[in-house]
Amino acid sequence: MKDMRAAMDITPDTKIGLLLDNYPQLEAVLIDLSPAFAKLRNPILKKTISKIATLRQVAQIGNIPLGTLINTLRAAAGQAEGMFTEGESAGGSGKPEWVDLSKIAKSLDARPILEAGEHPLSYVMKDLKELKADEIYELITPFFPAPLIDTAKGKGYQAWTISEGELVKTYFRSE
Repeated sequence: MKDMRAAMDITPDTKIGLLLDNYPQLEAVLIDLSPAFAKLRNPILKKTISKIATLRQVAQIGNIPLGTLINTLRAAAGQAEGMFTEGESAGGSGKPEWVDLSKIAKSLDARPILEAGEHPLSYVMKDLKELKADEIYELITPFFPAPLIDTAKGKGYQAWTISEGELVKTYFRSE
């Protein structure tokens, strides 16, 4: 049987679950890179996140430049570095003008959903479809929900996220 590790190239689009299946030792490397990755120790969050999150999204969650994340993981896995540059930052810009908290029409605290081992994507997408043009939707999570944000943006929604201690609040509105 062919060794899958030799064939797996670590790229921005690599799913975290596939990465950790092939290189379980990289979990410790991730946790050392950012305190946000300590949540991987929670088996429920790990199971939920690892199925859908790519390394590009993980860089956003940990607020680490994508190049740093990829090159660090590649080095720890014995792969050549230098394929990715530091130029792509995971951080965002300031609060957009459209974020007006007085226009929040609905808020979802996704922590109980995540703790039950589910993903809040279907709840959020249902709620977003019901959102009126001038309304804002608030999502509360214990981490940056990069895959969910990417899905919503792909469906024509704007998103902005802010961390408030242990909570991450993401605001959505129609474009």
